[in-house]
Amino acid sequence: MRVPPAQLFGPEPGIADGIAAGPDAFRDSVRFQVKYGADVIKVCATGGVLSLADEVDTPQITQDEMNAIVDEAHRLRKKTAAHAHGAEGAKVAIRAGIDSIEHSSLIDDEGIALAKQHGTYLVFDIYNDDYILQQGTKAGMLPESIEKEKKIGRLQRENFRHAYQSGAKLAFGTDSGVYPHGDNAKQFGKMVEWGMKPLEAIQAATVNAADLLGWADKIGTLETGRYADLIAVSGDPVSDVRVLESVKFVMKGGTVVRNDLAAK
Repeated sequence: MRVPPAQLFGPEPGIADGIAAGPDAFRDSVRFQVKYGADVIKVCATGGVLSLADEVDTPQITQDEMNAIVDEAHRLRKKTAAHAHGAEGAKVAIRAGIDSIEHSSLIDDEGIALAKQHGTYLVFDIYNDDYILQQGTKAGMLPESIEKEKKIGRLQRENFRHAYQSGAKLAFGTDSGVYPHGDNAKQFGKMVEWGMKPLEAIQAATVNAADLLGWADKIGTLETGRYADLIAVSGDPVSDVRVLESVKFVMKGGTVVRNDLAAK
């Protein structure tokens, strides 16, 4: 495994960069981020697929540290999210009261049960596997990352199906930035392929996502008083959810910013 040289990108970072050790230092880090405008505190609970020198199934933060992060963020009225592929790291975050688990790739039965118990949202980005394995090398992803994805991609999709069948709370997530912006809607088709009904996948991206963000009174439903952020497509997404991959109409805050339907 290739490991980057120490201080390759300059001095080792500290709390100003979101890096800390120990419960007290993590509390200070949360306070620092909130002071400068953070709305959400996201923490890396495990290693990642596209990162070097770590493993996706290895916890990176202790229970006491995670407890401090979530407690301090919630005390300051901020939402929390945990990047967690590994089962143990996800459970550490869920026990601490994290609001969502991003990726959830290797989550096990105990983790799903804990998520249900705590009301934690699980956010599976199950389209990524297609892009990383088909286009990752061309896009410049390292061989080590491709190998990591080969080990967890299928498992993540199977665990998504299991979490759905178990009744866990699921929200739509895309890990945006891994693949080109605009392909995000391909997640819908994968969610349906691996168990969801089309309407449930749509609700994961609207009603459920709004609830997770704490914005259920502003977005997620078509009601008077909401922000009027709307899209429209040609076809019925409840019959074929993949039509959401070709958006024809966009309204933002009540203002039409795209209307390909008017030209027909």
